[in-house]
Amino acid sequence: MHRLFFAVLSVMLMAASAHALELTPAGTYSSGIFNESAAEIVAFDPEGKQVYVVNAHKNVVDVLDVSDIAKPVKKTSFDFSRYGKGANSVAYHDGMIAVAVEADPKQAPGHVVVVDRMGRTLAAFRVGALPDMVTFSPNGKYILAACEGEPNDDYSNDPEGSVSVIDISAGLDKAVNHSVRFTAFNPVKEHLQAQGVRISHPGSTVAQDLEPEYIAVSPDSRLAFVTLQENNSVAVVDIAEARVTKILPLGLKDWSGLVMDASDKDGAINLKHWPVYSAYMPDGVSAFAMDGRNYFITANEGDSREYGDYADEKRLGKADLDSKAFPDGEALKDKKALGRLKTIPDLSDTDGDGDYDRIVAFGGRSFSIWDENGGLVFDSGDMFERFLARDHAEWFNATNDENKFDDRSDDKGTEPESAEIGVIDGRTYVFVGLERMGGIMVFDITDPRKPAFVTYRLDRDFSGDPGKGTAGDLGPEGLLFVPASESPSGTPLLIVGNEVSGTTTIYTVQ
Repeated sequence: MHRLFFAVLSVMLMAASAHALELTPAGTYSSGIFNESAAEIVAFDPEGKQVYVVNAHKNVVDVLDVSDIAKPVKKTSFDFSRYGKGANSVAYHDGMIAVAVEADPKQAPGHVVVVDRMGRTLAAFRVGALPDMVTFSPNGKYILAACEGEPNDDYSNDPEGSVSVIDISAGLDKAVNHSVRFTAFNPVKEHLQAQGVRISHPGSTVAQDLEPEYIAVSPDSRLAFVTLQENNSVAVVDIAEARVTKILPLGLKDWSGLVMDASDKDGAINLKHWPVYSAYMPDGVSAFAMDGRNYFITANEGDSREYGDYADEKRLGKADLDSKAFPDGEALKDKKALGRLKTIPDLSDTDGDGDYDRIVAFGGRSFSIWDENGGLVFDSGDMFERFLARDHAEWFNATNDENKFDDRSDDKGTEPESAEIGVIDGRTYVFVGLERMGGIMVFDITDPRKPAFVTYRLDRDFSGDPGKGTAGDLGPEGLLFVPASESPSGTPLLIVGNEVSGTTTIYTVQ
């Protein structure tokens, strides 16, 4: 699938974009909390010159004064414990700060709470189970929340996934709260699966199995693109009608013409062609328009389900391979080959006889550009691993909470987490955060079919101790671009919440 298309991309790392730019750290605020999700999603208030940072560890949103971007200072924190047990996401628009708060237990309905700059509650809306992401539409008329609906550990309570569309066009006091559900798709489960929508848990309905993760709204505020990460799909929501119009299966990525390091036990960088497919399974998503057409960009992280005794992943070394499909199966199952690779059993066993007819792994290890109908326009292929192997070989595929070489090759590689779009001097860029290795990849996407690599910025210190807070920024989770017209410094900014290090770093984009 797309083999020739991807192969052409492998040469792109050798040439930087003619429209180069640099990310330069301007200032960092540290929570002092390691590996407890103390800096996740970020939002920016240009009028108040404040950054709002989700500190899930304390169930608060930290408020940073960034009037001097070189010296971000925490002013206060907004506490949301009265609304639930966990603040998950934050967004800002026109004096309103919207926060997604999960309930206790998380299978109960959550809330989207809107506060002002002083933290005073303006409105609170009951939404679906586990609201994991919140955003405003560009025109400010809607608040949208992705409500994931994760099950409890024994799957005895598996709430439906949903998307909340809150119409605030007439004001918060007259808001209309719509819950966009997927129950209409329950009768067509087999049809969706045949199209490539992954519905995997045997005891769940379609609506229960679909888990909205992240939302991007088209610039015209007409459509919402909602990643259904574990389902390897994207739902399209008509915002005005508060209705799911389609579910777009993303298909599988063919790695036979690309290279990956698939083992954490080979003691080396081992980029090879393997007979492997992978499910894109995006987390973060952003939307943009070019020449009158809508596109969305996905950060193809990959994600497995592990609840109690249930897990939907299996290392290839523990799987049975169809002897006709894989006559060299025993060699592939060696731990220095593919034996350590985490695979998806339900997508690998195509005929249901218990053995693997193909090998399907988690995550695209890339970012992708799609048109609004789900057509693949571009994928970065194997560029991330090729680049890191070339320029960061000593710590290739390290994880984010310890300095360990090649630790994530068997899993999902660098795990692209977020994709944020910014426009500078008429050119459009995407900033992609790599959750495990760390750092930000930047591409010029002004021509969506021919993106150009621009730069990679890594502010991680491998000589430091992650647990002692001396290793720099670890685990970029939330990225936010601030145009020059809204920036306190008059230059474009990129604000990054680093989940593992608990740091929020402000970059100038020059």
